[in-house]
Amino acid sequence: MTSTITVTVKSRAAVGFATALCTGLIGGCVGPRYVTPSTSAPPAFKEASAAASPGNWQPASPEDATLKGKWWEMFNEPELNALEEQLDINNQNIAQYFQNFMAARAQVSEARAGYYPTLTTAPSVTRTHSPSTLNGGAITGAAGTTGTTGTTGTTGTVATSGPTASASGGTYNEFTLPFDVSWEPDLWGRVRNTVHEFQYAAQVSAADLENERLTEQADLAEYFFELRGQDALQALYDRTIQADQKSLDLTRALLDTGIDSQEDVAEAEVTLANAQASAVGIATNRAVYEHAIAMLIGKPASSFSMPVKSLDTPAPAIPIGVPSQLLQRRPDVAAAERTMAQANAVIGVEETAYYPTLDLTASGGFASAAISTLFTAPARFWSIGASASETIFDAGLRRATVAQYTAAYNADVAAYKQTVLTAFQQVEDYIATLRVLTLQIERQQAAVAAAQRYVDIATARYETGLDPYLNVMTAELTLLSDQQTETTLRVSQMMSAVELIQALGGGWEVTQLPAASKVTSDQSAHQLSQSP
Repeated sequence: MTSTITVTVKSRAAVGFATALCTGLIGGCVGPRYVTPSTSAPPAFKEASAAASPGNWQPASPEDATLKGKWWEMFNEPELNALEEQLDINNQNIAQYFQNFMAARAQVSEARAGYYPTLTTAPSVTRTHSPSTLNGGAITGAAGTTGTTGTTGTTGTVATSGPTASASGGTYNEFTLPFDVSWEPDLWGRVRNTVHEFQYAAQVSAADLENERLTEQADLAEYFFELRGQDALQALYDRTIQADQKSLDLTRALLDTGIDSQEDVAEAEVTLANAQASAVGIATNRAVYEHAIAMLIGKPASSFSMPVKSLDTPAPAIPIGVPSQLLQRRPDVAAAERTMAQANAVIGVEETAYYPTLDLTASGGFASAAISTLFTAPARFWSIGASASETIFDAGLRRATVAQYTAAYNADVAAYKQTVLTAFQQVEDYIATLRVLTLQIERQQAAVAAAQRYVDIATARYETGLDPYLNVMTAELTLLSDQQTETTLRVSQMMSAVELIQALGGGWEVTQLPAASKVTSDQSAHQLSQSP
């Protein structure tokens, strides 16, 4: 019985040759150079100058020209602050976008592997019995070579005829431990452009994560103020119901004394019933917003509740800065810009198809029929090889592929410019909305005061018997309608304030985006996992 062991290792000479060859041949990176498309920004927001007039909503002073950090704290709502802190930890949409970023940065590491050689091994053990009908006892090795110390080509398999390999047949063992090394040098920057492509894609994912975080934060703030608006409406209806109940009691008392009629009592009952029915609807709307808040902070709606509190928060003075800053503060603008860079890198990847590829291979090691002579000089063997390939004719496939990705890049340029225009539009919209709503609230407060005087006068005249109850009912309905409008306007004002903050980027800056060369670092992942 004979045991044969073959070990194949990478030759140092092959490594040196491959390194020298790659160093001499690599001349540059194929592909177009990326330049961020220029976009013009106006010197100032048009609506900001109109909003700065006396009596209107006022932006923050110039020395505090940008939002910073936890923007929701400017509303001075401790309960909202606590909810926002929970959102960044427990919101599942944010968690999903964070894992998308982790997957994107893993692709960068996958692409970087193309810079290095590939080393493979396929160990095997076989036990072979030759039939006794063979003459001469020659045993053929796995690679087709025969003899006492024959060796294979690249697998390093050795075939021998042992002492028992004779006309009477025999049994022998064969142990194989091959190593193969292959490498395709990045002569034209295909790997480099691929790495850049995935680095930029990871930056896009990071910007998308920040945009999603900002969206969730803004949604939470909006639901919070919507819920507080429902509480304010509920308090309004509660006061109205109490007033209507007193009016009904008074009407019934006057009916008993013969002053009022059954018609007046019926009118008072209708007014009270309508107010009670409307109050019930408020509870439904409040429950919906409460459930939405529970979902955002990652809690079951069945186990979450918020105390009743009326809306009394004024709209804060929001620092809006200048339009040119907006391009550095919106995560969606950053994502659109990085998408262009990614598309440009893909063009570079596809353009390398015009150039030849070079493959380098190397193998080497020791081979012997006996383990005692395995590491002796005569047992050494090695081989190196190189092959090149170039596409001569492809019927325009490469040209069409490059044209496809060039068009995709141009589409991303258009999408980027559209995102910038949308950002400017949204900021102008919400500044104008805040200005108009502030004026509306001032006018509506005057209308509520006038309606209250109307109710006081109508009630006094009714109580003295000068006017019928119908006049009181009309005055109370007018007051209730005006008060509802005022509350609705105040909720809209707070919603517009949140939407303006979101349109301004919520205090985020493009400098917080991980650098392309550092997207795979643990520090970048830690920063993105934290709230601002």
